Amino acid sequence: MRGRSSSQSIVASPVLVGAVTVLVALVAVLLAVNANSGLPFVPTYDVRAEVPGGSNLTKGNDVRIGGFQVGIVENIRPAVDPKGKQRAIAVLDLKLSKDIEPIPEDTRVLIRPRSVLGLKYVDLQPNTEGLRQLKPGATIPIENSQKPIEIDEFFSTFDEDFRNNQRRALRGFGDAFAGRGPNINIAIQQLVPFVTHLEPVARTLADPETRLARFFQGGRQLASKIAPVADTYAQLFTNMGTTFEALSRSPESLRDTIERGAPTLRTAIDAFPTQRAFLADAEILFREFQPVADEFDRSLPTVADALRVGTPVNKKIPAYYRRVEGALDGLRDTASNPNTLLALNDLGATLRVAAPLVNYIAPYQTVCNYWNYYWHGISEHVSEPVRGGTVQRSVGKTGNRSQDNRVDASDGERPADIAAELDPVGAKDPAGDALQTAHAGAYESAIDAQGNADCQVGQRGYVNRLAPNSRYGPNEDGGQHVAVHGDIPGLSGPTFTGVKNLKDVP
Repeated sequence: MRGRSSSQSIVASPVLVGAVTVLVALVAVLLAVNANSGLPFVPTYDVRAEVPGGSNLTKGNDVRIGGFQVGIVENIRPAVDPKGKQRAIAVLDLKLSKDIEPIPEDTRVLIRPRSVLGLKYVDLQPNTEGLRQLKPGATIPIENSQKPIEIDEFFSTFDEDFRNNQRRALRGFGDAFAGRGPNINIAIQQLVPFVTHLEPVARTLADPETRLARFFQGGRQLASKIAPVADTYAQLFTNMGTTFEALSRSPESLRDTIERGAPTLRTAIDAFPTQRAFLADAEILFREFQPVADEFDRSLPTVADALRVGTPVNKKIPAYYRRVEGALDGLRDTASNPNTLLALNDLGATLRVAAPLVNYIAPYQTVCNYWNYYWHGISEHVSEPVRGGTVQRSVGKTGNRSQDNRVDASDGERPADIAAELDPVGAKDPAGDALQTAHAGAYESAIDAQGNADCQVGQRGYVNRLAPNSRYGPNEDGGQHVAVHGDIPGLSGPTFTGVKNLKDVP
């Protein structure tokens, strides 16, 4: 009786039943709210991952390994990558199951689409060869992740131009294959032996000893060298077209050449292995020649310019050599002539006799250019018109008929002169005869008593009056333009050599 009443009291109590119901509902709501953050009181393996961008990820997205969910994305926050160029990245806080702890440090992180509606999930691809393991709280570096291609970005490439071009390409391929079924079947049939023979060739090319990478590097260098002469090569291919056209006109000869090509290739296959030692030595030789080739690269433009300039000169060299040959023949005849030795002996005697005179004149000639000035004055004297013709006035002086104190008068009272108002150059009397003035002492010493250069002739113009300490003073009858003294006051210095003193003459 007592026991039945106690069991009925628990169920029969409306308050107790309501409280239990509310508690169960609260627990269910709490679990539903925290479902995206994992079940409470369940231990997890927490790591971080750096990715180029969030890529439409949201909190609570799945984290999968091999297609199975192993955790969720707990949080997403922006950050800056300090390595290299600074850029914005995203850091994912991943809450993983303890069952997969630990994962390798070089695990790759990919963000993949889960549906066409844009739902994403994080795909972890552990590297089984990784030696270091990620501890809880560690970070997978951004080097292990890559930016995914979004579906909208992929479809954005299919713009109108792309679609039109793709449509034309498909139509062209369809027309190209139409009606060629048998040829396609034959091509597929021939692919079997082709691929069979291609396998050893591909294996040889893949061998590191083949150095195929160096072939492409050499091709790049060759292309860089050919680029400056691209126009020339374009002409070459044009000319090659002409050559191939000529070859096509004789198919029998071309066929014979191709038939003989197979034995030639077999011989080459047998001979090439024996040439490897030679090629190895040639490689060393070419490596040693590299500095020479570099020097050629620098020097050949200069040599080419020299050859371009020298070619016209070389064309004229034969005529020059013929003239030189005649000169050398004349020199040989002169040397073999017995009179040449006599002439040289006479020339030696002349030099021995003239040596003292030359030794005396040379210092003065090197200071003053008197030799040239003397002959220059002689020419002017000869060409100057005077009474009786053009005669050397310094040798045969003639006077005029009306001037007092003429240069040829023996009873003159003073030197020949003209009035002060007349110009001594070109002055004439009423009868038309040239009037004269006395100019004496034209040449004085080239140096003074101390050896200083005093070249007066050629350094001065026409001296109008120079009669110091003369007893003939200026007056209305004369003494206005005479120059009876040749030593002009002061030092005139050297003429053309710049030697200022006789002691400086070598």
